[in-house]
Amino acid sequence: MLRLFRNLIPIHALTLLLSELVLFVSCFVLASMVVLEVDPTVFLLYDGGAERILIAVSSILLALYFHDLYTHILVRSRILLIQQSCQVIGIAFLLQALLNYVNTDLMLPRWLMIIGSGLALISMVVWRLIYAGFVLRAVGEAKVLFLGENELAREMADQIAEHPELGITVLGYINSAAAPGEDWPGMKLLGGVEKLKEIVAATKPDRIVIGMRERRLRLPVIDLMDIRLSGIRVEEATTAFEGVCKRISLKDLRPSQFIFSNELGPNPGSVAAQTVYSFLIALIGTALTAPLMIVVAAAIRLTSPGPILFRQTRVGTHGRAFVLYKFRSMREDAEAKTGAVWATKDDPRVTPIGRWLRKIRLDELPQFLNVLKGQMSIVGPRPERPEFVETLAAVIPFYRQRHWVKPGITGWAQVNHKYGDTVEDAATKLEYDLYYIKNLSFSMDVFIILRTIKTLLLGRGAQ
Repeated sequence: MLRLFRNLIPIHALTLLLSELVLFVSCFVLASMVVLEVDPTVFLLYDGGAERILIAVSSILLALYFHDLYTHILVRSRILLIQQSCQVIGIAFLLQALLNYVNTDLMLPRWLMIIGSGLALISMVVWRLIYAGFVLRAVGEAKVLFLGENELAREMADQIAEHPELGITVLGYINSAAAPGEDWPGMKLLGGVEKLKEIVAATKPDRIVIGMRERRLRLPVIDLMDIRLSGIRVEEATTAFEGVCKRISLKDLRPSQFIFSNELGPNPGSVAAQTVYSFLIALIGTALTAPLMIVVAAAIRLTSPGPILFRQTRVGTHGRAFVLYKFRSMREDAEAKTGAVWATKDDPRVTPIGRWLRKIRLDELPQFLNVLKGQMSIVGPRPERPEFVETLAAVIPFYRQRHWVKPGITGWAQVNHKYGDTVEDAATKLEYDLYYIKNLSFSMDVFIILRTIKTLLLGRGAQ
């Protein structure tokens, strides 16, 4: 894992992205040498060729991202890989066609685009097979050894097994309390705590993660000090969990980690910058989507009785209440008999037009007004209703700490977790929210916005 602009970037995903950038640029440069009658150097340097190629390559990389091909790196089906690669190239051609209406000077010549895309398609499939089969095992593999097998260790092992792009290999775990041969998926019992030094010498880990259920009189402190001084990194399970799972676990979180941490908590500079660019994005978003909002408003008015906008009290920064705006997607009397309840899958209270609005998130557009009023940001923890905040704060530790920053239209929890309607879901989302608060930055907000756009285009998570 690499930390870039306060974000942890999987080494394998970054390596694949950079290698494909070079590969695709090379394909189009080679195509220019084959297709163009003029000197390719003139085209590339003096006729805007380099910029045109970069636009085409960027569209391919963006399409790969939206197809989750930088998340799912392992090739589980060659047929599926070929199908997805063809779809990616098809999107690149569609964007080239769009440029015909925007600025023809940004388009690649027809045959250069055809030949270059053909070479990119073949290279993409071949390189992905090679990368998944050979390079994935050789580039930046961090070998991890677990000392203990508590719940956090098990969650990390599952996450590592499901995401090879993290670039982590689990060597196994050490635990005297377990019976010989007692394993679970992604983990292997290597021996007891008393053999820690021998196992470390044999396996040569890069990191040791402490995940013991009971440490008193069992943690080999002297051995761990010797191992740490030998250059091997030793981490608490709570710290390692954050890097692997991209959330802060509530299971072992203590108040002292908030009080004495130099990182946890929103950076004032980042918060100030977020206020500025959120306002600008909301202003531009309102202007661009105004015609669409008029159409949506008319559709709501014509299909169901009641107001067009839905106003609801939510809890914002530092616990202050504000009125959140949405396009109404439920019946006017949706909570007349039940009071405040969470939305559920296939909620019968949702109107036919509301179900469509929720699926592609158009019901959230009026929240640009909340951003312009300074009550929300574009990115942040989703604001909850006061009734739910009181209930959740009583049973989930540190729940009120999510109000350290402005709530957002979208957030880290929304792009990583399903729509929740239980206390357990709310606790998991809080873990993602705390991770976001700790790492709040412009680059992370951009990443979340891109993930949100992907979620909208693929129709995920709506309820």
